[in-house]
Amino acid sequence: MRICFISRRFFPAISGMSVYAANLLRELVAGGHDVVMISQYRNDPAGSAVYGGGPPPAVPGVKVIGLESLGEQEVGHKRPADFEADLSAMIEAALAEHAAKPFDLVHAQYGYPCGLAALEVSRRLGIPNVVSIQGGDGHWVGTCCATHKQAMLAVLGHAGSLIIGSRSFAEEVRDHHGTPLDRFVIVPGATDTERFHPRPDRDIADLSDVPVLLYHGRVDRRKGVMELIDAFDQLRGQGRKLRLIISGIGPDVEAVRSRVAELNLGDDVEMTGHADYFAAADVYRRGDIFVSPTYSEGFSNTILEAMASGLPIVSTNAVGVVDCLTDGSNALLVEPREVDGLAQAIARIVDDAPLRRRLAHQSLEEVRSLYSWHAIGRRIQEIYRDLQGTKPDTGWTTLYDPAEVTRETADLSCRFRAAPHLL
Repeated sequence: MRICFISRRFFPAISGMSVYAANLLRELVAGGHDVVMISQYRNDPAGSAVYGGGPPPAVPGVKVIGLESLGEQEVGHKRPADFEADLSAMIEAALAEHAAKPFDLVHAQYGYPCGLAALEVSRRLGIPNVVSIQGGDGHWVGTCCATHKQAMLAVLGHAGSLIIGSRSFAEEVRDHHGTPLDRFVIVPGATDTERFHPRPDRDIADLSDVPVLLYHGRVDRRKGVMELIDAFDQLRGQGRKLRLIISGIGPDVEAVRSRVAELNLGDDVEMTGHADYFAAADVYRRGDIFVSPTYSEGFSNTILEAMASGLPIVSTNAVGVVDCLTDGSNALLVEPREVDGLAQAIARIVDDAPLRRRLAHQSLEEVRSLYSWHAIGRRIQEIYRDLQGTKPDTGWTTLYDPAEVTRETADLSCRFRAAPHLL
């Protein structure tokens, strides 16, 4: 099949969804598919500070087309983000590629704005579409303003197939928008268990002389990083000798730096900046315990990578986490935003070596058996085959018609227009 894959903010340096896309595309190429990826990217100072900036990197065997998100970058000129302009650019790029060599199917990563682009490309070309609901567009988009509500209803109600990473995430989207659960095909995340593996020079779950807590991912308060700093300070106040590595970039890097300085933690907290996908495995091997105090996930790729790296994990009873982690079985889970509970769980896992080893071994066994890329790639290709040759549902334009919605007619009160990186 010839597949048009539409992505957004393709930055493997910090985005789990970008890593997910790169691995999926490699599986599609290995499966004999002809793939074109069209992806937006930020190239302005504000966007680059949060996302790393610059066009998407090459993916072997895939034609990669980078589109600078000029509409989003309007915020740098003190104007509302123009998602509609970026949506139009994605559509036109796909149509031009189809004219050169026809596509059989279009697959969008993220419901908005990529999902809308896929629906419109599909409508114009008469080919089927698949939309993956991931990350922020499932958690927040459509709860923000009338325009995005209609956009998400169009995608959720009329995509040819809706892929989502976990049942808890599907339930959250259902609660936001009324989407029946049987509309979703649950396909969990996956990781490269050959790239991510335990350290060969010591036993699984052994600790360094000064145990190292690792946070790796987007530096964003919605990932619980601020609570982690406060929990670390609490543990240090108990006289515990610990170190904390914060790996990544994101919208709250400076807030984290300020909090670290305010608590005088500088000697014990190391902020390493971004690490690209090829360097990430070494980042995990620097840590002894992986801590992900996230508020919510679609499906956490960093947690899967930590599982594959043989690290004991402390995380939260949150959407997208509870589908792969179970408290006391393969991790310790606490409630999101609870600093005291987080500190207690970290202390418990540091102090209890048998518990630490049992959790780490169990999570390693599960990730190797359940979350391999070969199995997940095969499942997605089965979805493609089921849709091949079918006609798209075009009734969605009664909810959102790209020919009629512009920035001037959209609901400009939306918080994502002022700070699109939140989306």
